[in-house]
Amino acid sequence: MPGVNTYGEALATGRQLLEKMGIETAALDARLLLRAATGLEHADLILHLEQTASPMEINQYNGWLVRRARFEPVSRIIGMREFYGREFSLSPDVLDPRPDTETLVDLVLSRHGAETARNVIDLGSGSGAIIVTLLAERPLWTGTAVDISRNALAFTSINARDHGVAERLTYFAGSWFDGIAGLFDVIVSNPPYIRKADIAGLPMAVQGYDPHLALDGGADGLSCHRAIATGAARHLAPNGMIAVEIGAGQEPDVSGIFAARGLSLVESRPDLGGHVRGLAFRASLG
Repeated sequence: MPGVNTYGEALATGRQLLEKMGIETAALDARLLLRAATGLEHADLILHLEQTASPMEINQYNGWLVRRARFEPVSRIIGMREFYGREFSLSPDVLDPRPDTETLVDLVLSRHGAETARNVIDLGSGSGAIIVTLLAERPLWTGTAVDISRNALAFTSINARDHGVAERLTYFAGSWFDGIAGLFDVIVSNPPYIRKADIAGLPMAVQGYDPHLALDGGADGLSCHRAIATGAARHLAPNGMIAVEIGAGQEPDVSGIFAARGLSLVESRPDLGGHVRGLAFRASLG
């Protein structure tokens, strides 16, 4: 960036570059990348716009701008995503947690108060955003994180440590309930739910950077929900609840899958866009 000396000039130039590439969040992205390159909080950056940036900061920032101009998500570039008010470390092996998934966390927390100990299992934990958040919000809870990817479980562990819940969390490398023993008060999962044929048509920020293992829900997008429903009834404690994330328009089909396994829908919850995103089930009476 020739002629860039101050933080303010870097922000302006970065925003202009990203705007030329048609990135709608150019101003926000430029600020987030500069914050990460400088280590400054938002307020400090704004207060020091006239401060001269170091060559190291500018080189880091420039390299990240080039990556963002190629539509790599900011969270992937800086290796961090904010989720439910906490920062989670990311790797290429884990799904980038989206704000929509906070709907699933809200659904679980709203139905389980902080005063009672619960045993929760997260199927397909990835970065650990869901299970770590639940344990952080509910200090009496213990949890199990399950993922088929050992590399993903390593990042669940990193984030559990960073947020002070590692001592209440155990890890299991496997596929859904395979090899899992015992009963759980809460079963939660954000499984893959994109139809295999649709993955290639997803935005580059998704299909180019999220692991396809975390996206691919099979031919109809529901294969993982079937696997979870099959095992859920055997592992759900009396009066326990299972909550899953779904894609837009999948509520009737997913509800039918769980109903066929003796699990009744007790709540559906929309995300901020108005799409039903979280479903909660309990064992059917009788």
